[in-house]
Amino acid sequence: MKFLVSIYNDDSLIEALPPGEYETMMRGCLAHADQLHADGVLLDSQMLAPPAKAVSLRTRGGRTTFLDGPFAEAKEYLGGFNLIEAADMDEALRIAQEFPWSRTGRIEVRPVMDFADVRRAFAA
Repeated sequence: MKFLVSIYNDDSLIEALPPGEYETMMRGCLAHADQLHADGVLLDSQMLAPPAKAVSLRTRGGRTTFLDGPFAEAKEYLGGFNLIEAADMDEALRIAQEFPWSRTGRIEVRPVMDFADVRRAFAA
């Protein structure tokens, strides 16, 4: 099964870390990701630009509006993701716990739906 491991950051917690701790966490995380990739567990991994660089769009009544920056103010924001392969949710949670980011935000683990099943359900 595939799982999306979403990393949510809280800048106030990151800024409160002792000097050099964030860099140490990042180096450890990258080394861990390299190992998971080599083991065939990590399928993809990306960091996202800060919310201030985002553009949101919404279409209502045939009209599309664009909003610069984050759509809503939030303490935590999506900072990146990891797409992993795991036998079940328990294994996915164990893998997610190995990342340090629950200390500076939160980590969400969500099963990825098989898109072939979705296509079949909608005859597409």
